[in-house]
Amino acid sequence: MTGTGSARNAAHRRCRRGGDHLKGLAADEERQRTRMLDTEQLLNTWSKLSLITERARREPQCQFISLAHLLNERYLADCYHALGRDRASGVDGVTWKEYGKKLDENLAGLVARMKAKQYKPQPNRRVYIPKDEHSRRPLGIPALEDKIVQKGMTNILEAIYEADFLECSHGFRPGRGCHSAIQTIDRLIMTKPINHVVEADIKQFFDRMAHRRLIRYLQRRIKDPNFLLLIWRFLKAGYFEAGQMHETEEGTPQGGNLSPMLSNIFLHNVLDEWFEKEVKPAMEGECHMVRYCDDFVCLMQSQREAETLRQALEKRFAACDLELHPEKTRVLSFGRFERENANRAGRRANTFDFLGFTHYCGISRRGRFSVGRKTSRKKFRKKCRELKEWLMAIRSRQPAKEWWGILRQKLIGHYCYYGISGNMRSLRRYYVAVIRMVQKWLNRRSQRRIYYWKRFLGYLTRFPLPRPRIIVPIYTLATAK
Repeated sequence: MTGTGSARNAAHRRCRRGGDHLKGLAADEERQRTRMLDTEQLLNTWSKLSLITERARREPQCQFISLAHLLNERYLADCYHALGRDRASGVDGVTWKEYGKKLDENLAGLVARMKAKQYKPQPNRRVYIPKDEHSRRPLGIPALEDKIVQKGMTNILEAIYEADFLECSHGFRPGRGCHSAIQTIDRLIMTKPINHVVEADIKQFFDRMAHRRLIRYLQRRIKDPNFLLLIWRFLKAGYFEAGQMHETEEGTPQGGNLSPMLSNIFLHNVLDEWFEKEVKPAMEGECHMVRYCDDFVCLMQSQREAETLRQALEKRFAACDLELHPEKTRVLSFGRFERENANRAGRRANTFDFLGFTHYCGISRRGRFSVGRKTSRKKFRKKCRELKEWLMAIRSRQPAKEWWGILRQKLIGHYCYYGISGNMRSLRRYYVAVIRMVQKWLNRRSQRRIYYWKRFLGYLTRFPLPRPRIIVPIYTLATAK
């Protein structure tokens, strides 16, 4: 009996193990099936965006009637992971890490509210950053959940409008940026008979952009009322400042993921298409425009046509409830003959600032005309001031070995933007200014002067800072004889 009972118990144990094994296999299959469905859903979202891009490029008059359904849970999860981990939080104070603790649950509730049209963006948190020595730039920081939705909507709008945007636009576009805009200016001046520049800036563009006009522009391509409703609610979300709620009747806040795309769409209709379809055909000489967001320059051959264009720009923007900045908009002579004309007139050759660089008429090593670039005086002072304030704030809080790596990253970031061909002298000036500031504020940590120059140079030998170098080469395609 004992042997029979032991055999029976062993059989039961084998049966239970077999059942557990089958349950485990079933659970593994279910998990694999769920992963396959999630992957399929994610791939379908991005594949649909690819199809939208192809159709937008193939059919310029096509209107898209169903876009809001693309904002599903898996797609928004991908947008969440694409956000910066350490960015400032909005009015609700929710950080990226906190939101991610219950990511699936939060996104499920978000999608459910969007489908029921109950989702309303929270007001932005208004902060100010220094713009120059005398003014500050307002920024609107959205709540994290709103950042996720804005990121998803920006990708959808990019899939549609990237096929429509013109070559003159360089701001906030894939594969383009400040350096591509500068390189385009260099190529046009060096290869075309450019003699004059219309330097322009739109006054308070982000604060004065008309909402209803923007919606009309969007309706030319988008007929999905749910998607347009989301954009409208973002435009009307308002902002909190000093504990008070402010409504937004016009403009879009700088700081969100959606604002750069909406500004590009607005200026594409107001400026880019108007320039290409109406201005250029009416000009007899060379006429080109390079735009980065709300900053743009027009490169002209004739002074008469340059003045005509400046007046036309003022009328165009006035008709669209905008205004050119009177102090930052001007017509100036610039090109291969500018140095000779300036010498005959007894004046200095003209220069113009664009995207943080001062462009001037230079001479190559072979004595030929070339476009020179250097860090603008205003930007150079701003960068030095920002680094000084950072050193003053951190010098006594942490030992130098803890913030030295951050200082290295700041220098590398400066070189990555300003390290273009012809700007080595400004890079070296900035490097020397940084060395002097670091030595000065290290000695200010106590009443004793510890880091005199000999000892400080020895410290730099052991822990060197990145030296200036050219990161972005700007090649000219032709030179004047």
